[in-house]
Parts: sequence; C-alpha cells; structure tokens
Amino acid sequence: MLNKTDKGRAELQPGQRTLGQRERAVLLVADGRKATASLQALFGGLGDDIVRELLANGYIVEEAPPAPVAPPPPEPIAPRGSVDAFSGPRSLASARMFLFDLSERMFAPRDKALAKRFRDALREARDAATMLAVSREMLAAIEQMAGAGRADGISERLARLLPESTLENA
Repeated sequence: MLNKTDKGRAELQPGQRTLGQRERAVLLVADGRKATASLQALFGGLGDDIVRELLANGYIVEEAPPAPVAPPPPEPIAPRGSVDAFSGPRSLASARMFLFDLSERMFAPRDKALAKRFRDALREARDAATMLAVSREMLAAIEQMAGAGRADGISERLARLLPESTLENA
C-alpha cells in the first residue's frame, strides 16, 4: 500500500507544482488503501516508473496493508424447538413486540383473519393481564398448528421477555 508523505501532501497544496500531471495523479490516489500494483499499472504500465520515482524522492512511502479485522464468531444456531437466547430488557413492550412478530410469522401466512384478530387484540391490550390472556390464546393456536413442543418453546421465550413481576402475578 502506498501512502503520501508530508512532502507528498505539500505537493498537492495549491501553488505547489514541482511534479508533472501524471506524477500528481499517482500522488492523489496514493491513499494507503489501494494496492501498490494497482498504482503501478496506471497509464498503460508507465505507473511503475512513476511510483519508483515518487518513492525515491520521498513523496510516497510503501506501508504494510492494515491487518484484516477478524469477523465476529457466528452466532450459535439454537436447536429447533428450543428458546432463542435473549439478553434484552424485560418489559411489556418487548413482550408485545415479540407477540406482534409472532402473529405475523406464525399466523399471517396461514390464516390472515386469525393473525388480524391477534394483532387487534394486542393493540387493545392496555395492561399486563389482558396481554397475557392474548398470549395464552396465541399459544393455544400455536399448539394446534405446530405442536406442544413449539408452543412450549415460544412460551419460554415469552417468559424471558416479560418482567419478573408480571410472571409472579400470572
């Protein structure tokens, strides 16, 4: 990777013109992000001579490319039917959003009327008790559609989203 030196940056300032147009063009694109070979290939291969000249005269320096940033490890895939890991805040709002999403994913593709009924009921639920009643209806419908194991997994996920005080009163 080629990068400008202080001398190279000074050359590009207005009023400073000691280099030719091609040399200044190479100097402009020497930003520490482009591979040396790409600059050497400029101007039909004449860039190689220009790069050598700019290096020799102290306008640019060759730097090692930055070390690649290691990608984060992939998220572990939870076995089917298990509860996803959740580290967010426990709140009625989080639980409500989970239930809205669940309605869209589980019911809307199969039974649009049922999905609409659950969405409307969730919109009208003004307290924890009403929201829990809607969630119990949804879980019963899920159990009929996808089985008890799936419903249990979703119930566990919902329990991780609800505030602990809500679970104690349920």
